[in-house]
Amino acid sequence: MKIGSSLCVGLLAALLLSACHKPEEQVHHEAHKIVATCPQSQSVTITQQYVCQIHSQRHIKVRALEMGYLEAIPIKEGQVVKAGDVLFNVIPTLYKARFAAETAEADLARLEFNNTRRLWKDNVVSEQAVKLIQAKLTKAEARAQLAGAELDFASVKAPFDGIVDRLYHQHGSLVQEGDVLTTLSDNRVMWVYFNVPEKRYLEYKANLAHKQDSLQIELVLASGEKFPYVGKIGAIEADFNNQTGNISFRADFPNPDGLLRHGQTGTILIHQVVDNAVVIPQRATFEVLDKQYVYVVDEEAVAHQREIRVEHVIEDLYVIKKGVSVEDRIVLEGIREVRDGDSVEYENQEPADVVAHLKYHAE
Repeated sequence: MKIGSSLCVGLLAALLLSACHKPEEQVHHEAHKIVATCPQSQSVTITQQYVCQIHSQRHIKVRALEMGYLEAIPIKEGQVVKAGDVLFNVIPTLYKARFAAETAEADLARLEFNNTRRLWKDNVVSEQAVKLIQAKLTKAEARAQLAGAELDFASVKAPFDGIVDRLYHQHGSLVQEGDVLTTLSDNRVMWVYFNVPEKRYLEYKANLAHKQDSLQIELVLASGEKFPYVGKIGAIEADFNNQTGNISFRADFPNPDGLLRHGQTGTILIHQVVDNAVVIPQRATFEVLDKQYVYVVDEEAVAHQREIRVEHVIEDLYVIKKGVSVEDRIVLEGIREVRDGDSVEYENQEPADVVAHLKYHAE
């Protein structure tokens, strides 16, 4: 039994000694393989997202123009109306009486003027008398026109085609001049407002002259679905908000199906095609103190740490503004095995192959 135990101990020691003295080549083989590639120049689509507020192109409060009691209301909440349709009627008894009285005064002044002019032609009265009576007639006609306008104010009409909102007063209500009766929205075109940082505003203005057609503006609704029609930039406000550093943009969207309503919210997506953009995989970078770096391999296979400036982020890619170009070679895989100034052995991979398989070979 003692001899058997000695043999087992000896075999175990031999196995441990063998494991501790693996050939150097085998240890190097198990190390992480370093893969290098080059930045690629290509056309990319940059997407920017902004929270937005949706407004009707015309949204007004319909107010009472005179005091009085409301007659039967000929419209319903949510009804589509045409320009000129009567929305509300205030009982016009007082206005009718005033209009009749002023019209009668105007008719009387007109008769007096005609008689005086006939007498003037017969040299009975002076020309001055005719002018006095004419002034009286003009004043009476003006008062009659004013009374007619007040009578028209008793009928509140739609100034444009639109949709009626909630009715704030019902039949028989006493309303004062200026009371809000309802709101009216013209939803044929919707104005979508969103705030843009100053940097993005300057980029937009710089590219406006030659890249306006490359902008594609989409609207994502609260349900997560995209609105089926594309928009365009309709206006930019005049002033920046000093507290936020943003400026308001307005995108105009056609709304032929009436899906959008005043007060909705959503997300604006602005897609812009950038030609000849220098892109690198995100996994080829590392961060030190909030700065982005890559390892650039020179002609003598020496790796050098280099700072880069990222302009845009696109899924697994960075669009580079400054730091590397398509002539450089950067470490793609095995970044943790590399130090600044190390000589490296690497396997080269074509940029097109790297970009094509990014989502499947992320480190």
